[in-house]
Amino acid sequence: MPDSRSWLARPFTERSTQIFLAVLTLSVLAITLLHVLLPENNPLHVSTFTVTLLGKYLCYALLAVAVDLVWGYLGILSLGHGAFFALGGYAMGMYLMREIGDRGVYGNPELPDFMVFLNWQELPWFWQGFDMPAFAFLMVLLAPGLLALVFGFLAFRSRVTGVYLSIITQALTFALMLAFFRNEMGFGGNNGLTDFKDILGFDLRTDAVRIALFIASGVALGLGYLLCRGIVGSKLGRVSIACRDAEARTRFLGYRVERVQLFIFVVSAMLAGVAGALYVPQVGIINPGEFSPLFSIEVVVWVALGGRATLYGAVLGALIVNYAKTVFTGIMPDAWLFALGGLFVLVTVLLPKGIAGLFAQRGWGRRSSSRAKIDPTNATRPTEQEATA
Repeated sequence: MPDSRSWLARPFTERSTQIFLAVLTLSVLAITLLHVLLPENNPLHVSTFTVTLLGKYLCYALLAVAVDLVWGYLGILSLGHGAFFALGGYAMGMYLMREIGDRGVYGNPELPDFMVFLNWQELPWFWQGFDMPAFAFLMVLLAPGLLALVFGFLAFRSRVTGVYLSIITQALTFALMLAFFRNEMGFGGNNGLTDFKDILGFDLRTDAVRIALFIASGVALGLGYLLCRGIVGSKLGRVSIACRDAEARTRFLGYRVERVQLFIFVVSAMLAGVAGALYVPQVGIINPGEFSPLFSIEVVVWVALGGRATLYGAVLGALIVNYAKTVFTGIMPDAWLFALGGLFVLVTVLLPKGIAGLFAQRGWGRRSSSRAKIDPTNATRPTEQEATA
């Protein structure tokens, strides 16, 4: 069977993927049933607040998987993936703002409240079409994907790598943050987009919609994980690992390294956009703070803590750090960043392969880890057509 058909089926045969999907499915199912079936006075009942919080964690986990795809398997340390996450969130936020219609504070059926407040006379051209869900969901993928395509084309074509590329990605998200803070941009300025009411005609404040968004986040995480496992397990994935470990040798063997980097970078950006789109209706707001370079760096810490080049390690890192952040900021909010930095240092010193390294030592995920160590000289030499494609 040709690889074009088997690369999607291969992840289902991996033990680590089977365990991950089983744990994710059972967790989402158990939380849903505990929320729906048990009364609120039952100690095992999962409240709506907790469901929303867990849905937010799942969105962060999908973002971490996207970062692990480019950092763990391609060797590109992106410090700007928060930009793609925020763009997906803004695309969803624009749709949710158009859903409000004349139920806003000023009762204008066409203009969002912040535009009325700023004396805008008509809807900007880039807001057109966001009253249609299909167009908005398409923009969730296209907005971060196109930005990644343009940025990656210029960067990889110029062979910008290493710390220079990391700095440029951070400059990108910082520039976007400054731009989105401006009221003239038409995205709500400092306050961002908020006061959402409906999604697809359903009230966002109802428990049914909350649990539906939580399930959708779990499904998106599962599909995103499968897509990434399919990519890294394919020939494209093996070439990307070769690019990570020995870019010059891979290029010498005839592979178009910049095209491999660009494709995976764009896929990763789209996954980050989907995570942002699912995040916004659950937290009820999107503002320029999501573009903050600090947020992008924090995502990198999640992946480092969980373990690079494993994907499930990125999920673990995102869940553990964000749960710790929720607890810690409730007790000692001013000390959270110090705790996060200390945790990162401890893991770097004591667990250089992250928490996933402990599983690998016990055999779980060993097959996946062994695949992540590929010498480019052992990779299949491309045919003449592949080299020139």
